Parts: sequence; structure tokens; C-alpha cells
Amino acid sequence: YPIYGNWVWGGGWLSQLGTMFHRGHGAVDFAGSSVVHMTGGVIALVGAAMIGPRVGKYNKDGSANAIPGHNIPMAIVGCFILAFGWFGFNPGSSLAGGDLRISVVAVNTMIASATGALASMLYMWLFKTKKPDPSMMVNGMLAGLVAITAPCAFVNVQCAAIIGLISGVLVVEAAFFFEKRLKIDDPVGAIAVHGCNGAWGFLSLGLFADGSYGNGWNGVPGKVTGLFYGDPSQFVAQFIGFCANFIYVAAISWVVFKLI
Repeated sequence: YPIYGNWVWGGGWLSQLGTMFHRGHGAVDFAGSSVVHMTGGVIALVGAAMIGPRVGKYNKDGSANAIPGHNIPMAIVGCFILAFGWFGFNPGSSLAGGDLRISVVAVNTMIASATGALASMLYMWLFKTKKPDPSMMVNGMLAGLVAITAPCAFVNVQCAAIIGLISGVLVVEAAFFFEKRLKIDDPVGAIAVHGCNGAWGFLSLGLFADGSYGNGWNGVPGKVTGLFYGDPSQFVAQFIGFCANFIYVAAISWVVFKLI
């Protein structure tokens, strides 16, 4: 965490991609889609793969058994406690109530969480289980929150809704992919929620940033603008940050878990 965090937030090489190599404003992550969530997700991926599945998770033919949580209402309460905390996490990252962008951040955070939950519910209902799945709605809401964490200050509310909708579908597909294809047992879907949607949120900033905020970010003149609003180089910076996170965090995690 601290090393990759320094690369993005502490004046490290990813933050300097803009000033040194003219790649947008360098890697931009407002509140931590990559620094916090993708990092945790990659660590979870490596750890879960090394530990192996729980007893009873997979049958001899390779099919997976669901091992549901013992108390879904308690999980839903936990989800809303997390959602409440996110309003300190995202708007609080503006570090000043006097920066009126804090209101945009709060609205975008709320909208993305709502569309994430809606998308995951509808996707499971229509294409997977033929009924709404409360546990996947929880993960859809959290996926929307994770995804909007990086771009929340730089996108408009319509784009925040789109980012949330995509995250709600992505979390479902990712959860099934890791469980059924890669045979990695992830009891709470942390890899899908935090890893995949941390990466999606970080990359989405490079697509949807509308050029209305971030003047002088990381020492680069002008406001943060993404691919769809005319600056493809910002997406390139985000993609470099995504690759750096996955390679570095996966390698370090493997070494640390191996030692443990």
C-alpha cells in the first residue's frame, strides 16, 4: 500500500507521467480506486489462489457449490454502514469543505452506488438466477462505490450513473469468472468488488473525466480531461498506473504470502 500510494499520491513516478512524459495529468486517483481498492483486490487474488478453496466448495467434477453467508440481513446492514462511511471516504478526500466540488463528489458517490446495485440486481434476475439476489445487490452497490472512488470529482452525474451501471454487471461476471473458470474461492467476492471494479474505476477516469475540475493537478496546467472529452493521453496514464499496480502488488503479495 504505502509504496504504490506514494507513486500516485506522494509525488512518485506515476503522478509525474504528465510533467515528464506529457501523459495527461499523470495517474489520477481522487480517493483510491487503485491505491486502496485495486491494491486490496490484487492481494486478495494472490492470497486466495495460494491458500486454495474451502473444503466442500468444489465437487470432483469441478462444479462449484454455493456456501452462503449465515445472515443476509446482517450483511445488508453492513453494506449500508459501508455506504455511509464512503461519504467520508470520497467527499472527505477533497480535504476541505470550502472546496465546493465536495457536493459533486457526494452526489456522484450516491448515484454510482444506486446504479451499481440496480444493475447487479437486474443482471442476476434476467441472466443468471431468474430472481433478485440480495447478496449480489450488496456487492453491486459496493462495486459502484469502489468504481466511482477514483473519478468522483472529475465526472458529471450522468457519467457517474454509467460507471455504476457497468460496475454492477462487471462484479457479477467477475465473481462467476473467478469461481467457475479460475477455480479461485473468494467467499465474499472481494476480488470482483475491489480488484476488478477498482481497476474499472481507475480506468474510467481516463475515459469520462469532463475537464471541469483538477486545474494544475500533479503540476500539469489545465483541468483533468479524459478520452471521451478530448484527451486520450489521460487514459494512457491511467492504463500505465493499472499495469504498475497489478504487476507490483501481485509480485510483492506472492513474496509476502510465501514467507508467511
